[in-house]
Amino acid sequence: MLTHSTLRPIAAAAVSLLFSLGHCAASQRTPAPLPAPPASRQVTDEIGRTIRVPLSIHRIVSLAPNLTETIYALGLQDHLVGDTDYCDFPAEAQQKPKVGGAINPSLETIASLHPDLVLVTKNLNRLETVEALAEIGIPSYATDPHTVEAIITSVARLSNLLGAEETGTTLASDLEHHVSALHERLAPLPPRRVLFIVWTEPLISIGKDTFIADALRDAGAVSVVDSSQNWPQVNLEEVVRLQPEFLIFVESHSGAAPHTTESLAALPGWRLLNAVRNRRYVTISDAINRPAPRLVSVIEELARQLHPEAFAEKPRYENEQMKTPISPISPSSDSSFALEDHASEIKDPECAR
Repeated sequence: MLTHSTLRPIAAAAVSLLFSLGHCAASQRTPAPLPAPPASRQVTDEIGRTIRVPLSIHRIVSLAPNLTETIYALGLQDHLVGDTDYCDFPAEAQQKPKVGGAINPSLETIASLHPDLVLVTKNLNRLETVEALAEIGIPSYATDPHTVEAIITSVARLSNLLGAEETGTTLASDLEHHVSALHERLAPLPPRRVLFIVWTEPLISIGKDTFIADALRDAGAVSVVDSSQNWPQVNLEEVVRLQPEFLIFVESHSGAAPHTTESLAALPGWRLLNAVRNRRYVTISDAINRPAPRLVSVIEELARQLHPEAFAEKPRYENEQMKTPISPISPSSDSSFALEDHASEIKDPECAR
């Protein structure tokens, strides 16, 4: 016979069993929650596109040499998992996995690198590339600076995007300081009238709205070519009429067949230029072609060659009371320009950014 004392544990066991069975049934009816999507944020790039990127960006592919340079300048090279065949500065960038050229990169290779973000620039990469990346779910951020100031601003924006705010702020401030100091140093001097030579046959120069033209202005120079085209073909007869004070060449890149400035004097038309007869040539680093932090150092290099008097040491005084100056060495009349033996051919457009 069952008593209250024997029924109580049996009832408790039955309740426990029913609760367990009910819990199992409920578990079978309720699906397990899906994993949360990766955290992301919405940003606007420099051409006005709104894109979503991960909160933390750890894997970057660069599709332009200037962007690769900027990543290294920000100390983010460990996050760079791929770049183009033309990303050659600094030298370590050549060791990164390559995705092909900037104009026709391999989407398959890019996808295999699993980037969080692909960096592109409007004046070099194609819209088709950006759209194709979007179709396979890879976000791209576009830059589009047209002045030296805009390049510095772009560097700061990239640093914020990529999680290097402190480094980017310091770098941008340093670049701004150098440009400002140049402006102050060159302010009393009239700008040099120059012809920036991209290609000699046919003669191609730069337009007035390019970042290179703006860099010339920061260096105390102004192009004699007044064109709204980025890379205008120029009539040599018109250049002879304008008579630029200096001809500016860019250092030949590897694989180019360089024109020598010496040979210009033998070419029809060129010998009519006073700059050719007087050997007023300036040759500068090919970093002038890339809207990256290194551009500011090239601007100063160019300013020193065009305006050496602005960088001459000021007289010092042996005795403050006597005010007797130490006589500085007077520069010769020809020392206001650098003499070089070679000029550059136009760079492949994929190399130039």
